[in-house]
Amino acid sequence: METLKNDIAQRKLIRLDRQRRPVVLRLIVFMICFCLLIVGLQSWNLWQSRQADLNETAVSTTNMTRALAAQAEAAFKVGDAVLDEVVERVEHDGSAGAAAERVHYRLAEIVRTTPGISGVLVFGPQGDWRITWMPATAESRTINNSDREYFRWHAAHPDRTSRIGKPIVSRSIGKWVIPITRRIDNPDGSFGGVVLVIQDLEFFGKFYDSFDVGQSGTILLAGDDGTLYYRRPFSPAVIGTDVANGPVLTAARAIGPVATRMMRSRMDGVTRLYSYRHLEGFPLVVASAMSRDEILADWRRQAAITGTVGVLAVLLLAWAGFRMVRQIRVRDQLERQLRAAGESLERHNTSLQSLADSDGLTGLANRRLFEASLAREYERARRSGNTFSVILVDVDHFKKFNDRYGHVAGDDCLRRVAAAVGAGPSRPPDLAARYGGEEFAVILPDTDLAGATAVAEKIRLGVIALDIEHADSAYRHVSASLGVYSGRPIEAARNDPMAWIEAADLQLYEAKSAGRNRVAAHAEG
Repeated sequence: METLKNDIAQRKLIRLDRQRRPVVLRLIVFMICFCLLIVGLQSWNLWQSRQADLNETAVSTTNMTRALAAQAEAAFKVGDAVLDEVVERVEHDGSAGAAAERVHYRLAEIVRTTPGISGVLVFGPQGDWRITWMPATAESRTINNSDREYFRWHAAHPDRTSRIGKPIVSRSIGKWVIPITRRIDNPDGSFGGVVLVIQDLEFFGKFYDSFDVGQSGTILLAGDDGTLYYRRPFSPAVIGTDVANGPVLTAARAIGPVATRMMRSRMDGVTRLYSYRHLEGFPLVVASAMSRDEILADWRRQAAITGTVGVLAVLLLAWAGFRMVRQIRVRDQLERQLRAAGESLERHNTSLQSLADSDGLTGLANRRLFEASLAREYERARRSGNTFSVILVDVDHFKKFNDRYGHVAGDDCLRRVAAAVGAGPSRPPDLAARYGGEEFAVILPDTDLAGATAVAEKIRLGVIALDIEHADSAYRHVSASLGVYSGRPIEAARNDPMAWIEAADLQLYEAKSAGRNRVAAHAEG
């Protein structure tokens, strides 16, 4: 009757507690969710705004790069066409006399009518100045360009295609230029000289300066070999430097001829949104970029304002929620009784759990805990692919011991043997248990056959060391037989932890058949 009353009172307390607790819990959850919703919406809006700014700039730089590439392609195609015409005239008509005069006037017309081309020159096979766009003088006749890189290259290579050389300072006009050259062949195919089209670098600079890339933006023109032809802002010191390992050419090699991505400049360390494009038909890459900081400057100001307002709103909401929760405090006896009852129940459950997992006689783990641990450790070993071992221990002739010395002595014997079994394994994951009657079992995770056999031998010697008299044993004292089985569950033909017990039991039978007081062991495979 008293128990029934206690149960009724306990259920009543639980019901009252359930009616009270959800109010506070739901309010807290609501406040947290609402704050998270505000933060989430603001964060999402800010992120979308940031991406919109970056995407808008990406479209702008992509269009800008397309225009830059079109301008460069047009300029170099014009240079290529000029070279084609001049080479054909020189190879057909020669570069002396009246033919030279006709070519001279044609070159002058080309330079006058073609934007970006500052000069066209024809050099002989020794690098001497044969025909030029300007009137030949005694001084100009002494100029020799055989030391130029482009001249040496054409003299050594029979390639007839146009070649865009590295930027140089022109000897004739004293400015940075891009040499576009082509080889002249004599009728017999031998080297007959070089035609040079001087592409003024300022022509690109003026065009690049017409684009707005901000204070920290940049525009550049570079060769596939890494040679920097032009970079805005212009600095003569960087012209001709190697940028092969810079972000643009690195991305071009890894991604492809056209792309837009955020990259950090190796030259000045500024992170920019780059759009680059490889020129069609020419070994050059053009790129435009805007600084990430400048792109996101307005967004950051807006984010700071929005974030400040959001933080204030969340703080105000949290303060109001705190005040509301504090007003719903429980002051009556119900809370103390529930807390005391809960603590008592927890201690009681802990005690019951300990009793449920222990063998009452020996103090070792009982069979229920053993089998649960066996299944858990077996599955862990199967997933990891590690070795796994099981030992079965049986007290030799225990029934005869009980019959001769009585059950009290038998129980004492089992307790002492259990202590020896428990002293065998030494690692925290290992588990020794009473499996039933005079049988014991040991789980040894991550242990191979040699290690498990050593533990089994330690247990066997520990039982012998107890020196418990046993008149009905051939050894005149209590001994034990042990069966060991080891292997890798992942390689087992039968995926069942109980198969390990059966295999260890077979080894135990082998130990008994061989005379008892010994260890029989076997490994899977």
